[in-house]
Amino acid sequence: MKVLVTGKSGQLAWEVVNSAPLNLEVVCLGRSELDIADANAVNQAISAHRPNVVINTAAYTAVDKAESEQDAAYAVNEAGAANLAQACKDNGVRLLHVSTDFVFDGTSTAPYQTDAAVNPLGVYGASKLAGDIAVHGILPDAVIVRTAWVYSVHGNNFVKTMLRFMAEKPQLGIVYDQVGTPTWAAGLAQWLWEIVAKPDIKGMYHWTDAGVASWYDFAVAIQQLAIEKGMLDKAIPVRPIPASAYPTPAKRPSFSVIDKSTAEAASGMLTVHWREQLSTMLDDLKKQNS
Repeated sequence: MKVLVTGKSGQLAWEVVNSAPLNLEVVCLGRSELDIADANAVNQAISAHRPNVVINTAAYTAVDKAESEQDAAYAVNEAGAANLAQACKDNGVRLLHVSTDFVFDGTSTAPYQTDAAVNPLGVYGASKLAGDIAVHGILPDAVIVRTAWVYSVHGNNFVKTMLRFMAEKPQLGIVYDQVGTPTWAAGLAQWLWEIVAKPDIKGMYHWTDAGVASWYDFAVAIQQLAIEKGMLDKAIPVRPIPASAYPTPAKRPSFSVIDKSTAEAASGMLTVHWREQLSTMLDDLKKQNS
């Protein structure tokens, strides 16, 4: 089996390639090799590589920048997703497409089910939702998986930013009134490979790690674990602040916990608590840095 992964420079693509089963041939392409917003380029790539499965991790993910770069966000997140779905349909290729919790408005008080009402608050979420709709419309057999708060040893993310700030700054203020679930990209990559191995699986799924946290909770855990592991010399004060004290161009959902039960059932894989996953990631990061 041959699998084509898009979004080579991203942290999820890196983890997907890094954890690929040895019996599969995996090709990973970045934007310089494949601009998914270009339909001809997508058709050529599918024809040239002839994959059995495409895993689409490519996305325009600059949430705040998207507010002023609407065309760029939609070109990748909607048109790019549609181009891949059409090329996969034309060539009999299976598609696994990665989406986001930002399709929801955060007004729920219970974890969002896969069929919950969508109402994105900004351009990023709206462009990703448009991509989900396009993929499902063109290729109903595609797998769409929404995730949230993704981090990895590779690339830029909240965990690595916090470690840097905690080493450099005297104190931090972190938002306490946005709640969700951190997701180690390696765990999501493992879920994707479980689904690749099950060709009959299709439809919409949600995947994050287990548990619930605010960004403040997440930051506190990062500092505690990093000190335990000798990755930080000392603790600095981390204080909770409301989102209103840290205004951003894009509004973010205040609650983005998503229900993973159908994804667990489909894959046969159970979610692991976010704090346990964070600890494992920090071990990997420490190993990598040494």
